[in-house]
Amino acid sequence: MKAVWLEDGKIDTRDDVPMPVAVEGEALVRVVLAGICNTDLELVKGYYPFTGIPGHEFVGRIAASPSCQEREGERVTGSINAVCHNCDMCRKGLPGHCRRRTVLGISGRNGVFAEFTVLPLENLHTVPARVPDVRAVFTEPLAAALQVTEQIEISKRERIIVAGSGKLGQLISESLHVQGFNVEAVVKYPSQRKRLEKLRVPCRAVEDLEKSSYDVVVEATGTPDGLGLSLDLVRPRGTLVLKSTYKGNASVDLSRLVVDEITLKGSRCGPFPKALELLASGKVAPENMIQEVFSLEEGGRAFEAAATPGAGKILLEMISE
Repeated sequence: MKAVWLEDGKIDTRDDVPMPVAVEGEALVRVVLAGICNTDLELVKGYYPFTGIPGHEFVGRIAASPSCQEREGERVTGSINAVCHNCDMCRKGLPGHCRRRTVLGISGRNGVFAEFTVLPLENLHTVPARVPDVRAVFTEPLAAALQVTEQIEISKRERIIVAGSGKLGQLISESLHVQGFNVEAVVKYPSQRKRLEKLRVPCRAVEDLEKSSYDVVVEATGTPDGLGLSLDLVRPRGTLVLKSTYKGNASVDLSRLVVDEITLKGSRCGPFPKALELLASGKVAPENMIQEVFSLEEGGRAFEAAATPGAGKILLEMISE
């Protein structure tokens, strides 16, 4: 099988990777499109020790399933955490924090930058017919964006700012805006400003920001420096939501959290059904973020393009539908 392979910080495209096998309760998925995100780039830098096939944003079709043949041929996308259902976290209703979980393309489970991947059937969500592949491939990051309002209660009167307008940051700003929240975005590149302003999301340059004035700050810069910037923006007794994952540590004065009594909230994966509903409605149509589509054989070039500052969304195409 052809696949992009990550080992010792290097990306290669191989054609000798063993074909994955779906066991009972799982499905073999033929990948159609997959997206490169900042987490994939950070894995190359050593954010988390992973060797194998990276990638976790995808759309594909179920090729085979030993226990559910009626789903074969179904167009799907998939949540990334495969869980045990038996540990204390699973029993508490927190399967995303399963003690024994494997995470698609990140920890203990090969990902989707390949011709085929395997996931539990319960992880696979049917993609509505009216959602094209170039939109469906954004389901996972849009679900992560929506997790912000799943975790904290925000009133429509509160001021929100998203620090960072990369691909995830834009999805966070866009999803908050379509839900009717009072959101602004910190932008660095003209392409980010152009897209967000077209969506009627107010944009701010770093030098124009009002310090200590936002009720909620969502940190999505993807860099250690973003935490300090976000702390500058949040008001006393405000809420700071952290979305970034990266190699290394952020250096900040944590006493500011104590003195200003700031609530700090980590935020990760989110609701796939809600994301698919928004994509199907057309209220969120992120395919205009796509910069370039590479073939699987061009995996190295695709990663280089994705790592370019200010790059749009880079996709890998495994097969043509």
